[in-house]
Amino acid sequence: MGASGSGKTSMRSLIFSNNPASSTARLGATIDVEQNHVRFLGDLILNLWDCGGQDAFMDSYLTTQRSTIFQHVGVMIYVFDAETREMNKDLEYYRDCLEGLTQCSPEAAVFLLVHKMDLVREPKATMFEKKREELQKASSGVVITVFGTSIYDESLYRAWSSIVHTLIPNAAVLNKHLNIVAAACSATEVILFERTTFLVIATSTSSTSSPSASTSSTSSSSASISSSTYAPSPPSPSDPHQMHLKRYERTSELIKAFKWSCSRVREEFHSLELDMYDFTAVLDEMTRNTYVMVVVHDPTIETAAIKLNIRMARKKFEELQGDSIGT
Repeated sequence: MGASGSGKTSMRSLIFSNNPASSTARLGATIDVEQNHVRFLGDLILNLWDCGGQDAFMDSYLTTQRSTIFQHVGVMIYVFDAETREMNKDLEYYRDCLEGLTQCSPEAAVFLLVHKMDLVREPKATMFEKKREELQKASSGVVITVFGTSIYDESLYRAWSSIVHTLIPNAAVLNKHLNIVAAACSATEVILFERTTFLVIATSTSSTSSPSASTSSTSSSSASISSSTYAPSPPSPSDPHQMHLKRYERTSELIKAFKWSCSRVREEFHSLELDMYDFTAVLDEMTRNTYVMVVVHDPTIETAAIKLNIRMARKKFEELQGDSIGT
Protein backbone atom coordinates (compact mmCIF):
# COMPACT_ATOMS: atom_id res chain seq x y z
CA MET A 1 0.00 0.00 0.00
CA GLY A 2 1.02 3.61 -0.36
CA ALA A 3 0.33 6.81 -2.25
CA SER A 4 -0.02 6.86 -6.02
CA GLY A 5 3.39 7.14 -7.70
CA SER A 6 5.35 5.93 -4.69
CA GLY A 7 6.82 3.03 -6.71
CA LYS A 8 4.84 -0.01 -5.51
CA THR A 9 4.24 -1.54 -8.94
CA SER A 10 7.81 -0.86 -10.10
CA MET A 11 9.36 -2.76 -7.22
CA ARG A 12 6.97 -5.69 -7.72
CA SER A 13 7.89 -5.78 -11.41
CA LEU A 14 11.58 -5.78 -10.57
CA ILE A 15 11.47 -8.48 -7.89
CA PHE A 16 8.80 -10.89 -9.14
CA SER A 17 8.63 -10.33 -12.90
CA ASN A 18 12.39 -10.20 -13.49
CA ASN A 19 12.18 -6.89 -15.32
CA PRO A 20 15.16 -4.50 -15.24
CA ALA A 21 14.84 -1.13 -13.53
CA SER A 22 15.06 0.63 -16.90
CA SER A 23 11.74 -0.91 -18.00
CA THR A 24 9.66 0.34 -15.06
CA ALA A 25 9.09 3.75 -16.67
CA ARG A 26 6.61 2.09 -19.02
CA LEU A 27 4.38 0.85 -16.19
CA GLY A 28 1.05 2.62 -15.71
CA ALA A 29 -0.79 3.47 -12.53
CA THR A 30 -2.52 0.63 -10.68
CA ILE A 31 -6.33 0.77 -10.82
CA ASP A 32 -8.01 -0.31 -7.58
CA VAL A 33 -6.47 -3.63 -6.40
CA GLU A 34 -4.28 -5.72 -8.69
CA GLN A 35 -3.94 -9.26 -7.36
CA ASN A 36 -1.00 -11.47 -8.26
CA HIS A 37 -0.50 -15.07 -7.24
CA VAL A 38 3.26 -15.54 -7.17
CA ARG A 39 4.69 -19.06 -6.96
CA PHE A 40 7.52 -18.99 -4.45
CA LEU A 41 9.65 -21.99 -3.52
CA GLY A 42 7.67 -24.13 -5.91
CA ASP A 43 4.49 -24.86 -3.97
CA LEU A 44 4.23 -21.81 -1.71
CA ILE A 45 1.85 -19.27 -3.26
CA LEU A 46 2.25 -15.63 -2.28
CA ASN A 47 -0.97 -13.70 -2.82
CA LEU A 48 0.23 -10.14 -3.51
CA TRP A 49 -2.31 -7.33 -3.49
CA ASP A 50 -0.99 -4.20 -5.19
CA CYS A 51 -3.38 -1.49 -4.00
CA GLY A 52 -3.73 1.62 -6.14
CA GLY A 53 -2.85 4.74 -4.17
CA GLN A 54 -5.23 7.32 -5.63
CA ASP A 55 -7.35 9.05 -2.99
CA ALA A 56 -10.64 7.52 -4.18
CA PHE A 57 -9.20 4.01 -3.91
CA MET A 58 -7.61 4.64 -0.51
CA ASP A 59 -10.90 5.96 0.85
CA SER A 60 -12.65 2.84 -0.48
CA TYR A 61 -10.11 0.51 1.17
CA LEU A 62 -10.76 2.18 4.52
CA THR A 63 -14.56 2.13 4.29
CA THR A 64 -16.54 -0.19 1.99
CA GLN A 65 -13.65 -2.61 1.31
CA ARG A 66 -12.15 -2.50 4.80
CA SER A 67 -12.92 -6.09 5.80
CA THR A 68 -11.83 -7.41 2.40
CA ILE A 69 -8.53 -5.54 2.24
CA PHE A 70 -7.33 -6.05 5.80
CA GLN A 71 -8.65 -9.55 6.56
CA HIS A 72 -6.22 -12.52 6.65
CA VAL A 73 -3.13 -10.39 5.98
CA GLY A 74 0.30 -11.91 6.63
CA VAL A 75 2.37 -8.81 5.89
CA MET A 76 1.48 -5.20 5.13
CA ILE A 77 4.07 -3.32 3.10
CA TYR A 78 3.47 0.42 3.11
CA VAL A 79 5.56 2.44 0.66
CA PHE A 80 6.47 6.10 1.23
CA ASP A 81 8.00 8.29 -1.48
CA ALA A 82 11.22 9.64 0.04
CA GLU A 83 10.75 12.97 -1.74
CA THR A 84 7.00 13.41 -1.26
CA ARG A 85 5.65 16.88 -0.47
CA GLU A 86 2.50 15.42 1.06
CA MET A 87 3.98 13.49 3.97
CA ASN A 88 1.25 14.55 6.39
CA LYS A 89 -1.41 13.21 4.05
CA ASP A 90 0.54 9.99 3.56
CA LEU A 91 0.89 9.54 7.31
CA GLU A 92 -2.82 10.08 7.81
CA TYR A 93 -3.66 7.30 5.34
CA TYR A 94 -0.95 5.11 6.89
CA ARG A 95 -2.42 5.49 10.38
CA ASP A 96 -5.88 4.60 9.05
CA CYS A 97 -4.50 1.52 7.28
CA LEU A 98 -2.60 0.50 10.41
CA GLU A 99 -5.82 0.78 12.41
CA GLY A 100 -7.66 -1.44 9.91
CA LEU A 101 -4.82 -3.96 9.99
CA THR A 102 -4.66 -4.19 13.78
CA GLN A 103 -8.43 -4.71 13.90
CA CYS A 104 -8.67 -7.39 11.19
CA SER A 105 -5.19 -8.99 11.18
CA PRO A 106 -3.49 -8.18 14.50
CA GLU A 107 -0.72 -10.75 13.94
CA ALA A 108 0.39 -9.29 10.60
CA ALA A 109 3.94 -7.98 10.26
CA VAL A 110 4.37 -4.36 9.14
CA PHE A 111 7.15 -3.25 6.80
CA LEU A 112 7.62 0.39 5.81
CA LEU A 113 9.70 1.21 2.74
CA VAL A 114 11.07 4.71 2.30
CA HIS A 115 11.38 4.38 -1.46
CA LYS A 116 13.18 6.29 -4.23
CA MET A 117 16.15 7.00 -2.01
CA ASP A 118 18.22 7.52 -5.16
CA LEU A 119 16.45 10.89 -5.62
CA VAL A 120 17.42 12.21 -2.19
CA ARG A 121 19.92 15.08 -2.40
CA GLU A 122 20.73 15.61 1.26
CA PRO A 123 22.89 13.03 3.10
CA LYS A 124 20.88 9.83 2.78
CA ALA A 125 21.67 8.48 6.25
CA THR A 126 20.53 11.71 7.89
CA MET A 127 17.35 11.89 5.85
CA PHE A 128 16.54 8.22 6.50
CA GLU A 129 16.99 8.66 10.24
CA LYS A 130 14.52 11.56 10.22
CA LYS A 131 11.96 9.51 8.29
CA ARG A 132 12.49 6.54 10.56
CA GLU A 133 11.77 8.56 13.70
CA GLU A 134 8.73 10.14 12.05
CA LEU A 135 7.32 6.75 11.09
CA GLN A 136 8.03 5.32 14.50
CA LYS A 137 5.97 8.08 16.12
CA ALA A 138 3.13 7.61 13.63
CA SER A 139 2.97 3.87 14.35
CA SER A 140 1.75 4.40 17.92
CA GLY A 141 3.57 1.43 19.44
CA VAL A 142 2.99 -1.08 16.64
CA VAL A 143 6.12 -3.08 15.87
CA ILE A 144 7.44 -2.01 12.46
CA THR A 145 10.46 -2.62 10.26
CA VAL A 146 11.74 0.23 8.08
CA PHE A 147 13.98 0.06 5.02
CA GLY A 148 15.32 2.72 2.68
CA THR A 149 15.00 1.39 -0.87
CA SER A 150 15.60 2.16 -4.52
CA ILE A 151 15.07 0.12 -7.68
CA TYR A 152 18.53 1.17 -8.86
CA ASP A 153 20.60 -0.57 -6.19
CA GLU A 154 20.66 -3.62 -3.96
CA SER A 155 18.58 -2.07 -1.15
CA LEU A 156 15.31 -3.40 -2.59
CA TYR A 157 16.57 -6.99 -2.41
CA ARG A 158 17.52 -6.61 1.24
CA ALA A 159 14.06 -5.33 2.11
CA TRP A 160 12.16 -8.00 0.17
CA SER A 161 14.39 -10.82 1.43
CA SER A 162 13.48 -9.78 4.95
CA ILE A 163 9.79 -9.58 4.01
CA VAL A 164 9.51 -13.02 2.39
CA HIS A 165 11.58 -14.57 5.17
CA THR A 166 8.74 -13.85 7.58
CA LEU A 167 6.38 -15.83 5.30
CA ILE A 168 8.48 -18.99 4.97
CA PRO A 169 7.41 -21.69 7.44
CA ASN A 170 10.18 -23.52 9.27
CA ALA A 171 12.93 -21.21 7.97
CA ALA A 172 14.98 -21.86 11.13
CA VAL A 173 15.35 -25.52 10.11
CA LEU A 174 16.86 -24.44 6.79
CA ASN A 175 19.34 -22.23 8.68
CA LYS A 176 20.32 -25.19 10.85
CA HIS A 177 21.01 -27.50 7.92
CA LEU A 178 22.94 -24.80 6.06
CA ASN A 179 25.27 -24.76 9.06
CA ILE A 180 25.81 -28.49 8.54
CA VAL A 181 26.67 -27.87 4.87
CA ALA A 182 29.03 -25.08 5.90
CA ALA A 183 30.84 -27.41 8.31
CA ALA A 184 31.11 -30.15 5.67
CA CYS A 185 32.62 -27.69 3.15
CA SER A 186 34.80 -25.85 5.71
CA ALA A 187 32.92 -22.83 4.39
CA THR A 188 32.85 -19.35 5.84
CA GLU A 189 29.23 -18.99 4.83
CA VAL A 190 26.43 -20.72 2.93
CA ILE A 191 23.46 -18.80 1.50
CA LEU A 192 20.22 -20.20 0.09
CA PHE A 193 18.40 -18.21 -2.64
CA GLU A 194 14.94 -18.63 -4.15
CA ARG A 195 15.39 -19.62 -7.77
CA THR A 196 13.17 -17.09 -9.58
CA THR A 197 13.52 -13.93 -7.51
CA PHE A 198 16.98 -14.69 -6.09
CA LEU A 199 15.83 -13.38 -2.74
CA VAL A 200 17.72 -14.76 0.25
CA ILE A 201 15.77 -17.49 2.06
CA ALA A 202 18.24 -18.60 4.71
CA THR A 203 21.92 -18.41 5.64
CA SER A 204 24.35 -20.40 7.75
CA THR A 205 25.24 -17.32 9.80
CA SER A 206 23.30 -15.49 12.50
CA SER A 207 24.86 -12.09 11.91
CA THR A 208 22.83 -8.90 11.88
CA SER A 209 23.14 -8.82 8.10
CA SER A 210 21.11 -12.00 7.74
CA PRO A 211 17.54 -11.47 6.55
CA SER A 212 16.22 -13.42 9.51
CA ALA A 213 18.13 -11.25 11.96
CA SER A 214 17.73 -7.85 10.36
CA THR A 215 15.12 -6.76 12.85
CA SER A 216 15.77 -6.58 16.57
CA SER A 217 12.41 -6.99 18.24
CA THR A 218 11.45 -4.83 21.15
CA SER A 219 8.49 -4.82 23.47
CA SER A 220 5.04 -4.32 22.01
CA SER A 221 4.99 -0.75 23.24
CA SER A 222 7.84 0.37 21.03
CA ALA A 223 8.77 0.19 17.37
CA SER A 224 11.42 -2.09 15.95
CA ILE A 225 13.60 -0.57 13.23
CA SER A 226 16.02 -2.62 11.18
CA SER A 227 19.45 -1.50 10.09
CA SER A 228 19.06 -0.16 6.56
CA THR A 229 21.14 0.19 3.46
CA TYR A 230 21.12 3.93 4.08
CA ALA A 231 21.80 3.82 7.80
CA PRO A 232 25.45 3.77 8.91
CA SER A 233 26.69 0.24 9.65
CA PRO A 234 28.94 -0.43 12.66
CA PRO A 235 32.25 -2.23 12.06
CA SER A 236 32.37 -5.96 12.78
CA PRO A 237 35.73 -6.82 14.38
CA SER A 238 34.42 -10.32 15.21
CA ASP A 239 34.38 -11.17 11.49
CA PRO A 240 37.96 -12.19 10.59
CA HIS A 241 37.20 -12.05 6.87
CA GLN A 242 35.48 -8.64 7.02
CA MET A 243 32.66 -9.70 4.73
CA HIS A 244 30.50 -6.84 3.53
CA LEU A 245 27.26 -6.27 5.42
CA LYS A 246 25.38 -5.83 2.12
CA ARG A 247 26.78 -8.96 0.49
CA TYR A 248 23.45 -10.83 0.34
CA GLU A 249 21.46 -8.17 -1.46
CA ARG A 250 24.37 -7.25 -3.74
CA THR A 251 24.68 -10.88 -4.77
CA SER A 252 20.94 -11.05 -5.45
CA GLU A 253 21.07 -7.92 -7.58
CA LEU A 254 24.15 -8.98 -9.58
CA ILE A 255 22.98 -12.54 -10.28
CA LYS A 256 19.51 -11.30 -11.22
CA ALA A 257 21.07 -8.85 -13.69
CA PHE A 258 23.34 -11.56 -15.08
CA LYS A 259 20.38 -13.94 -15.54
CA TRP A 260 18.51 -11.21 -17.40
CA SER A 261 21.55 -10.64 -19.66
CA CYS A 262 21.68 -14.38 -20.39
CA SER A 263 18.00 -14.39 -21.35
CA ARG A 264 18.58 -11.58 -23.85
CA VAL A 265 20.98 -13.80 -25.81
CA ARG A 266 18.68 -16.82 -25.36
CA GLU A 267 20.95 -18.60 -22.93
CA GLU A 268 20.09 -20.06 -19.52
CA PHE A 269 21.90 -19.48 -16.27
CA HIS A 270 22.88 -22.69 -14.47
CA SER A 271 25.82 -22.15 -12.12
CA LEU A 272 28.75 -19.92 -11.31
CA GLU A 273 32.25 -20.44 -9.90
CA LEU A 274 34.57 -17.72 -8.64
CA ASP A 275 38.21 -18.43 -7.79
CA MET A 276 39.63 -15.24 -6.30
CA TYR A 277 42.98 -14.66 -4.62
CA ASP A 278 41.45 -14.68 -1.13
CA PHE A 279 38.28 -16.78 -1.44
CA THR A 280 36.33 -19.25 -3.56
CA ALA A 281 32.57 -19.03 -4.21
CA VAL A 282 30.37 -21.66 -5.84
CA LEU A 283 26.78 -20.91 -6.84
CA ASP A 284 24.83 -23.98 -7.90
CA GLU A 285 21.33 -25.47 -7.89
CA MET A 286 20.31 -26.93 -4.53
CA THR A 287 16.71 -27.93 -5.28
CA ARG A 288 14.24 -27.38 -8.12
CA ASN A 289 13.36 -24.02 -6.57
CA THR A 290 16.55 -22.86 -4.88
CA TYR A 291 20.18 -22.01 -5.49
CA VAL A 292 22.94 -22.23 -2.91
CA MET A 293 26.14 -20.22 -2.66
CA VAL A 294 29.09 -21.60 -0.72
CA VAL A 295 31.86 -19.16 0.21
CA VAL A 296 35.23 -20.62 1.30
CA HIS A 297 38.31 -18.71 2.44
CA ASP A 298 40.48 -21.79 3.03
CA PRO A 299 42.77 -22.08 -0.07
CA THR A 300 43.24 -25.83 0.48
CA ILE A 301 39.55 -26.60 -0.23
CA GLU A 302 39.00 -27.69 -3.83
CA THR A 303 36.03 -26.44 -5.86
CA ALA A 304 35.21 -30.01 -6.86
CA ALA A 305 34.83 -30.96 -3.18
CA ILE A 306 32.39 -28.07 -2.64
CA LYS A 307 30.28 -29.12 -5.63
CA LEU A 308 30.27 -32.74 -4.42
CA ASN A 309 28.97 -31.67 -1.01
CA ILE A 310 26.22 -29.63 -2.68
CA ARG A 311 25.15 -32.66 -4.73
CA MET A 312 25.09 -34.84 -1.62
CA ALA A 313 22.94 -32.28 0.24
CA ARG A 314 20.30 -31.90 -2.48
CA LYS A 315 18.09 -34.81 -1.47
CA LYS A 316 17.91 -33.61 2.15
CA PHE A 317 17.03 -30.06 1.14
CA GLU A 318 14.31 -31.30 -1.22
CA GLU A 319 12.81 -33.09 1.80
CA LEU A 320 13.20 -30.02 4.01
CA GLN A 321 11.56 -27.80 1.43
CA GLY A 322 8.63 -30.19 1.11
CA ASP A 323 8.22 -30.35 4.89
CA SER A 324 8.47 -26.56 5.17
CA ILE A 325 5.81 -25.95 2.53
CA GLY A 326 3.64 -28.67 3.98
CA THR A 327 3.56 -27.01 7.40
